[in-house]
Amino acid sequence: MPSGPDQASILILTEWGSVFYRISAENSLLEIQLEKLLTWLPVCYERWNSSLGTLVCRQLGYLRLSKHKGVNLTDIGPNYTDGFVQITSEHQSNLESLWRFRGSCSTGKVIALKCFECGTRAKLHRIVGGVEATLGRWPWQVSLYYSNRHICGGSIITNQWIVTAAHCVHNYRLPQVSSWVVYAGIVTSNSAKLAQYQGLAVEKIIYNKNYNHRTHDNDIALVKLRAPLNFSDTIRPVCLPQYDYDLPGGTQCWISGWGYTHELSNHFFFEVHIPEILKEAPVPLISTKKCNSSCMYNGEITPRMLCAGYTEGKVDACQGDSGGPLVCQDENVWRLVGVVSWGTGCAEPNHPGVYTKVAEFLEWIYEIIEVSK
Repeated sequence: MPSGPDQASILILTEWGSVFYRISAENSLLEIQLEKLLTWLPVCYERWNSSLGTLVCRQLGYLRLSKHKGVNLTDIGPNYTDGFVQITSEHQSNLESLWRFRGSCSTGKVIALKCFECGTRAKLHRIVGGVEATLGRWPWQVSLYYSNRHICGGSIITNQWIVTAAHCVHNYRLPQVSSWVVYAGIVTSNSAKLAQYQGLAVEKIIYNKNYNHRTHDNDIALVKLRAPLNFSDTIRPVCLPQYDYDLPGGTQCWISGWGYTHELSNHFFFEVHIPEILKEAPVPLISTKKCNSSCMYNGEITPRMLCAGYTEGKVDACQGDSGGPLVCQDENVWRLVGVVSWGTGCAEPNHPGVYTKVAEFLEWIYEIIEVSK
């Protein structure tokens, strides 16, 4: 991927070859690089609208458009001399078809935009093999409580929506929604210490209709809060992945949660320890091919799942971490790549953690949030 001061970029293949889209961190201009030209081109303001801005932001892994405007070419320098990209149709719904190369820009203005801010941490001073996390290190992490007990983790994606696992919530129906409470901006799970925090009431819970509790496929759910969160240094949203976001095996990512720090076993007694303080641990992604091999999960990993962990075990998510985040850093932001879903045991050799692949559910997430406004 080309280097440069970009906020985010995405590759699309067209008749121009490889085409990259980015929002420049230097001046917030929407820029496109056509492989045959090898330079970044601005986008003409003509026929631009906020819906197109939302489409661009979502393709780049941001939930929505925050603001956009036309900027005079005379104000931005250096002058663009290699051409422009212009919208040719408002009836298309994908970035492959929206743009065409132009030698000039009749309006004299180009697009500057800003997407919904996410995936950043303030600069502040159940995971097996992890260490305690400091407050604000994972500001999107929440705890889902049911009947005054920690059940699962979750991740903030907007001020009113939480992503978690379907298996955490699929057995619960109304009026049991009133028994759920979400805690944000915390690292403790101690009930006495939580008394000083305001638990957040849940308005609705929506799990993916294709969820299969036997195979763990499509294991994702959305929780809508009754009242919006107030973002702060310790409460912030995580970014979603870009479309077709597919990181290679070996990529270092992170898991966090309040799950058991010792494995449970039906054959041997282990001390069950649910930590009071949020745990965190780095884990490398494992390719689906390797994870589906006969020495690991032998074909059980679907295209809507991904694996992360170590062949030798020792570091993994466990019961109570379910629904929590697997995040990977992309440029300067953190993206919710996976949701803690399932696995054989906890931190067992050749049985890494299995996560719901969030990139496969972007359209579903956007649709649910739109229709529930």
